[in-house]
Amino acid sequence: MDMTAPHRPHGAVPNPLDPDRYPQGDFFVCDILDATPKGDMAPMEHPIFSLSTRPDTRRLRYENGRNWIEVRPSDAGLATIHDRDVLIFCISQLVAAMNEGREPSRYVRFNAADLMRATNRAGGGAGYERLQAAFLRLQGTQIVTNIVTGGEEVTSAFSLIDQVKIIRRTQGGRMVEVEAKLSDWTWNAIRAHEVLTLHRDYFRLRKPLERRIYEIARKHCGMQTDWRISLTKLHLKVGSTSELRVFRQQVGRIAEADAAHAHMPDYAVELTETDMVVFRLRREPAVFDVEVGRLMPETYQEARAYAPGWDVRHLEAEWRRWCEAEEIEPRNPDRHYLKFCTSWSEKRGRP
Repeated sequence: MDMTAPHRPHGAVPNPLDPDRYPQGDFFVCDILDATPKGDMAPMEHPIFSLSTRPDTRRLRYENGRNWIEVRPSDAGLATIHDRDVLIFCISQLVAAMNEGREPSRYVRFNAADLMRATNRAGGGAGYERLQAAFLRLQGTQIVTNIVTGGEEVTSAFSLIDQVKIIRRTQGGRMVEVEAKLSDWTWNAIRAHEVLTLHRDYFRLRKPLERRIYEIARKHCGMQTDWRISLTKLHLKVGSTSELRVFRQQVGRIAEADAAHAHMPDYAVELTETDMVVFRLRREPAVFDVEVGRLMPETYQEARAYAPGWDVRHLEAEWRRWCEAEEIEPRNPDRHYLKFCTSWSEKRGRP
């Protein structure tokens, strides 16, 4: 008997197809047009995206304590902080779907025009060309790091987006629908709810350094009244390649502009004479959010049953605000939160 041949019942017709060795999950269609902007936290904490407006072909390595990250460009250059818009759009869509109880997927399909509207990107032929260039840089940029996302430490090289495919174009050549496969790193962060809400005006910030500074403030200041960091430490966290004296001038100009126009979202920026950068909470952020990993993922599903019709993230914000005001530190946050949802729904009914 040939031990290598597969066993088949007598008379069975063999399957003419080879096995699917690389099965692809179902695509998640991005159709939530008002999804709140969300960003994964690791790139807020660590410098991953280039701040350059020109092709950046440097190979970068950053270290902060035991954490390290190496960013390697492709021929198209490093992914830029404006390219990050693509990931923010995908993350926002998937988190919004999860909040609605829908099943997400690391394979996403979206309309290019929807992405451009949601991220405030210029349209027209040049806008679509820039978007296509962003896809190339995101797929080509390689990351090697020991930073953990979703409880997993990925130490092999990976791309920010594993693959991108433009599946339909208009007669004029503009992309219409796009399919993308998110990296394990980004996917793990989404599944573990390691995301934070971004102000919609983030997409209106023109300067790459302004976007990067806002991300750092959003990650570290949060709902605190203020947060401060030395200019030297901020220089490292931003990932700036400018000399410190030049960086001081750049931050100073941003602080001056913010004092005149209050254009930085959520946080006022100040540079002191002692080279401390101070972020002050202007008011309650437009959409309060916290590091939602503090609650178990299944808790949010239960909360939808306890408070039908209500946005469970909004209720979480109200719950945390109430706990802070009452100086309550619940021993079992998940159970305490669900009781809060029950009480909220009983008093207010459906929205």
